[in-house]
Amino acid sequence: MPNLGDVFPNFEADTTIGPIKFHDFLGDSWGILFSHPADYTPVCTTELGEVAKLLPEFANRNVKVIAVSCDDVESHKGWIGDIKAYKKLEAFEYPIISDPRRELAIQLGMLDPVDKDKAGMPVTARAVFIVGPDKKLKLSLLYPATTGRNFVEIIRVIDSLQLTAYKKVATPANWTQGEKCMVLPSVSKEDAEKLPGYEATAVPSGKNYMRLADQPK
Repeated sequence: MPNLGDVFPNFEADTTIGPIKFHDFLGDSWGILFSHPADYTPVCTTELGEVAKLLPEFANRNVKVIAVSCDDVESHKGWIGDIKAYKKLEAFEYPIISDPRRELAIQLGMLDPVDKDKAGMPVTARAVFIVGPDKKLKLSLLYPATTGRNFVEIIRVIDSLQLTAYKKVATPANWTQGEKCMVLPSVSKEDAEKLPGYEATAVPSGKNYMRLADQPK
């Protein structure tokens, strides 16, 4: 599995929109690659449908999404019909990668060590990789096949990643867009006190590190 900060593999794959090369697919956008154990499975169906509904939110953040499942393209295309019907979608507008031999799953370390398919092969776990415009890995999550993901949380994470990539702040627990941010320890007391909405909380150690300020514009 790639480490944070690594250039993400520029793999080639067949997808429901034709062959792609990952870096070319991303262009100058951010990207999310998320994986699924198999087509025509219930949790996966809810997840891909939810992402399709949230696609405008991702587009507003300059994020392209792409899924991968361990079946072939024709299977994916048939499954998309079920996803659209289940989630009452008019369209399904992002690609699904074909990975029937689990080559990409192995390359990216996405195999579930517990769950197996009917042939006794490890299924693909529910991985999430967020890649920046510089093609470097910014975040990775790995869920077991049995646990569906919270894509609203993933959007929240993207908001934090994009903010902190360009502004000298960090985001606290449960932060959402528009809330106060943490002032970095590297910012001096004098400079911190000039920030809009600045506030500091005293702690028993006497160290002045719990500092908040308004989210930068």
